[in-house]
Amino acid sequence: MAQTLSKSRPLPVYNKRLAYARRLLISAFNYTVLSAVALLFIIPFLWLVLTSLKPLNQVFTDPIRWLPDPVMWQNYVTALTSPAFQFVLLLRNTLFYAGVSTVGVTISSAIVAYGFARLRFWGKDTLFVITLATMMLPGIVTLIPTYVLFRQFGWVGSYAPLIVPHFFGGAFNIFLLRQFLLTIPWDFTDAALVDGAGEFTILWRIMLPLVKPALLVVAVLHFMFAWNDFLGPLIYLDESKEYPLVLGLYAFQTRFGIQWHLLMAATLSTTFPLILLFFAAQRYFIEGITLGGVKG
Repeated sequence: MAQTLSKSRPLPVYNKRLAYARRLLISAFNYTVLSAVALLFIIPFLWLVLTSLKPLNQVFTDPIRWLPDPVMWQNYVTALTSPAFQFVLLLRNTLFYAGVSTVGVTISSAIVAYGFARLRFWGKDTLFVITLATMMLPGIVTLIPTYVLFRQFGWVGSYAPLIVPHFFGGAFNIFLLRQFLLTIPWDFTDAALVDGAGEFTILWRIMLPLVKPALLVVAVLHFMFAWNDFLGPLIYLDESKEYPLVLGLYAFQTRFGIQWHLLMAATLSTTFPLILLFFAAQRYFIEGITLGGVKG
């Protein structure tokens, strides 16, 4: 009996080692798959970076030449100082469009979301469903009616059609902020009402500070949308001096062909601010998306 017990004692240790080895293999497999998928997404960006540093005669070669020789840092200087590109002017236009519209959509969406989440009035649920239903309409469907409407207002040729509509909120942003506001206990609102605070004071002094992650998500998402918006400025803006950066990239498409190395340098310079913005706000951005999806 003693011999049998002594022989059976190592089994738990063996099982633990086997379970540990199994978890290790599963983790190694998962990380390998994730790394391979990530590499597929990184390769186009890596090609963009490498192409921006090549001479023009090395962009399209057979076989593919990955590393530039020599490294042409001058491509960035040439692209950003090109009279046709006018980087400083295009950057100023982009910051104006993206900044003003981001402020408008964040404030208006917060106000509407507060009404749907914290106020009691007849037909609230119906109006909220109608608001969400607007997300089912593709923008291309309403393009012609909105263009005709803005033309009647005399706004075509200015930034008004691109900025003013965002001061009336956005369905997705309203939904996201409403989900956040629903998670805030009503005790805060009741205590403020007892102290004599109005609805605007409750929204500004209590609710908005508590939903900062969600506000940051709305601001970052819309800023990235406005920064990369191509169709809107193409339709509503007439003069090249009003173009944002995305439209300014057309400057490298000439009758003699596309200057691919300069186009890649300008594209990377246009994208780089968004990369910095995302990494700077990454923690709050992920927190806002997660809490808005789970708690709602």
